[in-house]
Amino acid sequence: QEQLMESGGDSVQAGGSLKLSCTGSRFIYTTYPMGWFRQAPGKEYEGIAALGRLSRRDGRPSYADSVKGRFTISRDNAKSTLYLEMNGLKPEDTGKYYCAAAPGDGDVNWLVALAAQGPDLGHWGQGTQVTVSA
Repeated sequence: QEQLMESGGDSVQAGGSLKLSCTGSRFIYTTYPMGWFRQAPGKEYEGIAALGRLSRRDGRPSYADSVKGRFTISRDNAKSTLYLEMNGLKPEDTGKYYCAAAPGDGDVNWLVALAAQGPDLGHWGQGTQVTVSA
């Protein structure tokens, strides 16, 4: 199965910033909506940001309320790379961050549904750890 690969995770202090990257095959990048998910220790997956399929004219991103205004999802089509820029990091943002791609609309409902399924559905990376200290 084709995989995605995340990078950019690190340990930072509260208020800091990080930028995560996700690379994968051109097929995945151009075929499916893509998004970022995270899992805090002992908790379920949470879908936090998504972009619709590359072919969609409406490219507006979708965000979970927990990250809205602080995180920005973007893509570099030439590099088939998805990004997540995270500003104003809080200790509660600590967790393993994954990018994923799966059929659907790439909206908030897609984030919720794919988070509930986890890596059993679609294409997921192995994750990158983000740790935010107070």
